[in-house]
Amino acid sequence: MSTVFKHPSFKKHEQIIYCHDEYSGLNAIIAIHNTQLGSALGGCRMYPYATEQEALNDVLRLSESMTYKSAIANLNFGGGKAVIIGDPRKISSETLFRTFGRFVNSLNGRYITAEDVGTNEKFMAWIRIETKHVVGIPSYIGGLGDPSPWTAHGTLMGILASLKKQTGSENLDGIKVAVQGIGHVGYHLCRELFERGAKLFVSDINKELTKKAAEQFNATVIPLNKIYDQDVDVFSPCALGAVINDQTIDRLKCSIVSGAANNILADEEKHGKKLQKKGILYAPDFVVNAGGLLDVASEFFHVHQLEFLKTKVEEIYQTTLAIFETADQKNMPSNLAAIHLAKERIEAVRQVKNIYTHRRHRE
Repeated sequence: MSTVFKHPSFKKHEQIIYCHDEYSGLNAIIAIHNTQLGSALGGCRMYPYATEQEALNDVLRLSESMTYKSAIANLNFGGGKAVIIGDPRKISSETLFRTFGRFVNSLNGRYITAEDVGTNEKFMAWIRIETKHVVGIPSYIGGLGDPSPWTAHGTLMGILASLKKQTGSENLDGIKVAVQGIGHVGYHLCRELFERGAKLFVSDINKELTKKAAEQFNATVIPLNKIYDQDVDVFSPCALGAVINDQTIDRLKCSIVSGAANNILADEEKHGKKLQKKGILYAPDFVVNAGGLLDVASEFFHVHQLEFLKTKVEEIYQTTLAIFETADQKNMPSNLAAIHLAKERIEAVRQVKNIYTHRRHRE
């Protein structure tokens, strides 16, 4: 375990659980970053990581991000995440996901799982057989279903807030947007952008999806590695993280980065500052992609009111503007400003809990 504690992405995580079952083929890692606000809530990602260290790095970064996402969205959940090592097209099975569900159940509610990259509603339904600590389940068993449309709508709010900050207008008519990754979330985002008049440039490893986007949204299809070089107003990463890195950041020709992918910046401090220096406005990913979290939180609390959920997701617009204002006041990159505000809320709640503890001790 010394390799975990010394890992560069280990940020005072409370608990890291390795899960293995030979029969089902399950190899998974659950990371609980912080439970100061409540049970750790975060999706289960399934991906064919090249190494265990790559999987560990991903789950550590993702779980930390979930802590800040819940805090900044004013939800009383902590940050957690799970990754299953493997190709979902090859090893997904009822046995595997029910086995994973039993590992989740063994944590007695410290971690609540949900859908993420490589997993879907059907997999969540299998997990639900073994544990109640799962959200994003199908509607036929009491859930709200796929949270992707709400993640996309929240990301749209982030783009609109960024445009308002940069240009004074949130009008998308004629605005050029490069969307990297048009899977569940990216596709819904493209639809909303298209309906508001944006000009789309898309890339995805799945050629059927890019063809569909070209036909339905009049999108221009861009080769995978050329998406960074497009002369656009907004670059919106909606696939995997760490796409803003030393190799790509100087290629960007946009004025705004706002996307649904988690951990868009390979290095939060270094690349956040570099975007600021280049005059590129960054809408922090864990702020704008919180729509899916708000959806599954509504499911968790049994608040099945779509108008209420829509209102909460659209509050991401004002939250994003508030973060930009804090960044200006403190002369810091917007992502660090968002983390600062999230930590302030976590600390405030910690102080509330301390008051009760101190009083009890005095008695």
